[in-house]
Amino acid sequence: MSKQALVKVDDLAMSFDVSPPLLNRIVEGKSKVFLKAVDGVSFEIEKGKTLALVGESGCGKSTVARLMVGLYTPSRGNFQFDGMDANETYKGAGSRKLRERIQMIFQDPYASLNPRWKVGDIVGEPLKEHGLITDEKQLEERVGELLKSVGLSPLDMVKYPHQFSGGQRQRISIARALATQPEFLVCDEPTSALDVSVQAQVLNIMKDLQKKQGLTYLFISHNLAVVRHVSDQVGVMYLGRLVELADKAELFSNPKHPYTRMLLDAIPKMHDTGKARTPVQGEVPNPLNPPSGCAFHPRCPHANDRCKTERPNLIELKGIRIACHAVEENRI
Repeated sequence: MSKQALVKVDDLAMSFDVSPPLLNRIVEGKSKVFLKAVDGVSFEIEKGKTLALVGESGCGKSTVARLMVGLYTPSRGNFQFDGMDANETYKGAGSRKLRERIQMIFQDPYASLNPRWKVGDIVGEPLKEHGLITDEKQLEERVGELLKSVGLSPLDMVKYPHQFSGGQRQRISIARALATQPEFLVCDEPTSALDVSVQAQVLNIMKDLQKKQGLTYLFISHNLAVVRHVSDQVGVMYLGRLVELADKAELFSNPKHPYTRMLLDAIPKMHDTGKARTPVQGEVPNPLNPPSGCAFHPRCPHANDRCKTERPNLIELKGIRIACHAVEENRI
């Protein structure tokens, strides 16, 4: 792994207990049931860069985001931030300091802001909570600066969230996330609830802030057009695992994994007007009962017997990381 990587994730996994109640299990003679939401994900992000994670709903993207900010404790694996073991730090005395350096922007700006609080209180809360500013006048000045940095006015401090549009609410969320001057921002589909024109405004603000403050982003999305605009590297997830990890230009111009190709083929293209779109074939398998071998083999046109029985590992191949027997054996 490169020395300049700020974030290093190795074999991260998260399982949820989705068993029926104990009495039901005793009466029906059933055992416990575990859902593997994330199953052995590894990646790294260089300081000042953006890694985007993409994939269909339910592939584990948001679970990875919550693991990064300590909302979940991983079942397995290691997460290093700036050389320290973040998983252990979240459990110990250094948790508060680490949370200053790692912040999250949530998906739904309508749900992530307290409707009873004024904007000044929402943005100022992290500063109070972490004891960064105690003087009320200084706090007001700092909140005003944060609002200006995301294209809002300091006069908006006295307003409530319901007085703002969706895009403005998401800007308030970004201002709140920036309050502690973090180095690493985890963005869980921050524009998916917004109109397309508003998405562009929010994304441009995020890119400008990254340039000015040297922020590092983990950007979760299912919108490949957005990913192409903001990312440096792209990781494609399927059923809890990374199947391809490559630089943005390489992934969009020369996708290797059959699933990545399928996702890119489904995007409407302006110059192909009138041409039938290729839909993503098949259905995502039940994560409680995933297929044997490669989880993608029931939907893959290149699958053979090995794909059905042996799970591929994420290997380095010509500058990309990929988990596919067909690519490894030059069958594609």
